Amino acid sequence: MTDPSAQRHADTEQLRRFGYAQQLLREMGGFGSFALSFSIISILTGAVTLYGHGLRFGGPLVMTIGWPLVAVMTLAVAASLAELASAYPTAGALYHWSALLGGPGWGFLTAWLNTLGQFAITAGIDYGLADFLAPMLGLPASRGYVIALYAAVLFSHAVLNHVGVRAVTVLNWLSAWYHVAGALALVVALAWLAPKQPLGFLLTRFTDQPYPYGYAFAIGLLQAQWTFTGYDASAHITEETIDPTRNAPWGIVLSVAVSGVVGYCMLLGVTLAIGDLSAAASAPNPFIFVLQSALGSRLGNVLLWMVMGAMWFCGLASITSNSRMLFAFARDGGLPRSSFVAQVSSRYQSPHIAIWISSAAAFAVALWSQAYAVMVALSTTALYASYALPIYLSVRRRRSGNAPLRGPWHLGRFSFFVNCVAIGWIGLITVLFVLPPNQLAGYTFAGALVALLIYWRRYMRARFRGPQLSALASPAG
Repeated sequence: MTDPSAQRHADTEQLRRFGYAQQLLREMGGFGSFALSFSIISILTGAVTLYGHGLRFGGPLVMTIGWPLVAVMTLAVAASLAELASAYPTAGALYHWSALLGGPGWGFLTAWLNTLGQFAITAGIDYGLADFLAPMLGLPASRGYVIALYAAVLFSHAVLNHVGVRAVTVLNWLSAWYHVAGALALVVALAWLAPKQPLGFLLTRFTDQPYPYGYAFAIGLLQAQWTFTGYDASAHITEETIDPTRNAPWGIVLSVAVSGVVGYCMLLGVTLAIGDLSAAASAPNPFIFVLQSALGSRLGNVLLWMVMGAMWFCGLASITSNSRMLFAFARDGGLPRSSFVAQVSSRYQSPHIAIWISSAAAFAVALWSQAYAVMVALSTTALYASYALPIYLSVRRRRSGNAPLRGPWHLGRFSFFVNCVAIGWIGLITVLFVLPPNQLAGYTFAGALVALLIYWRRYMRARFRGPQLSALASPAG
């Protein structure tokens, strides 16, 4: 067994060869890396807050067929990213990979898309929690109350990430077990205590939307696809992970695989407990309606508070990942006032400026869009676009005969096929989730692309050199 201090020294030397000093606290092990990505995926957040979206657009069939379809296709994306994380374990992650494989312009675009997506995903997570909290606290379901609760939740996440790096690591570890235990508690309670529909109910086609069923079903896949986001977090924290060339890839892949299995069991259990499908779909919050109808107000509310705890953990992990991406990009001069944003707290060894900027930007996203589905559609589209770019550039390099380097974790001869499947799937969902009724997400995404192109050509092209590419040209490990 490798001595932990010797491994840390080797990891620090590896990072130095990439051109960066060890500034962040490196204490996270393999389980911690998995736990962070698993917490951001958070089957008790995405699958729950968007349960009504899936129910209204496709009914039980979206849960039964849509979830496993999205999970399998997402595994192709996750495995493709895991290969690159193994080869280049730096906090810049996707941005560094794109810059290495395609040049500074590709890295610049990837970094901004990932940053925009992470701002939006944090907004979706914490705003979703606030939307649950308001009725559970007996507050009016007005936007003003929800925004106030949302601000309070964001503040708690920012403070903890600023002052408690070690505490956040422990909380992410706890979060992974909390999510598994919470999902199992839901399944067991519903299996034993709730009246259940026959199994054939799981194949019911339902929509209350003004679209043909096939189109509505496809839009309903947003429920699962938004849930399966954020697993790149294991790559963003490689400078805080021990033996990252092995632990980060497994964190990415296992977080998706475990979420797929556990989340599927939970969704089927909840769906079978629906008494009146039309009433559930028309309820202000269909998930709360199903649990309270099936289990009674007292037990239903206990489980709902448990679910909201998982949402809080999810938002905490999202700020951790978001701030590391922002820190790495600023460290290389990619942001306005980069030297200020890239500061690391000497007392807490956390990228504290990036943490507060991430929180403020997430708050601004919620103010920009009053439609929750638009927030999650924007985050899904922007994040998956940032996932696609380094995978595409890797395939392009391989096709040109100049294959990218490999770390100890790779797909071998299946790499090209899996990469192509990942790119094709991302292309499909990118188009799908900016179509009606999520046009605002599409307009925002398109506007961001145009603004980035102008900003790059007019200003940053002559100034931005990207990460230490000469150092990154050496393989990891």
